Amino acid sequence: MILPSKIPGGAELMNAEEVLKTAGIEEKMKVADFGCGAKGYFSLQAAKLVGKDGFVYAFDILKSVLQAVSNLSRLHGFKNIETRWADLEVYQSTKLAEESVDFVIITNLFFQTKKHDIILKEAHRILRKNGKIFLADWGKTASPLGPPVELRVKPEEVKNLALSLGFALEKEFAAGPYHFGLVLVKK
Repeated sequence: MILPSKIPGGAELMNAEEVLKTAGIEEKMKVADFGCGAKGYFSLQAAKLVGKDGFVYAFDILKSVLQAVSNLSRLHGFKNIETRWADLEVYQSTKLAEESVDFVIITNLFFQTKKHDIILKEAHRILRKNGKIFLADWGKTASPLGPPVELRVKPEEVKNLALSLGFALEKEFAAGPYHFGLVLVKK
């Protein structure tokens, strides 16, 4: 079992398993995790949820992060995760075929970049019709943790951009005490 991310004192930032289930991840899906991070929380939970007949591509720009996630996936016995280097601020950097995945995970990435349109265009390119994105990021309000408020994005801005790029909003929910969650569907 993979533990959710915790903050000092035991409070939970986001329960990866819970939010991915809420977002609609299912067995046998092919998933791309954009910006998987060194702990691979969402990649590992996705691998568990899609099962042995599903597959997860874990993308990051840092090779050290990819090695850490690869090590963790082996440690936990996952054979359905492949780490891949990509600069997600460059269109088509994932090198995945068009319409080749069912589900894209984008967590805590938008506060780190201004190239939201390129990231969403790449997700749109690789998603099958009716494929989904689970996008979660830090809310635009002050909190005891996380990046400076001025770097955070408003969910409304993300929704408007996604709608302009051919996505529909399926649902919006609190993905934890400090994060918003959006489920976007490729039309």
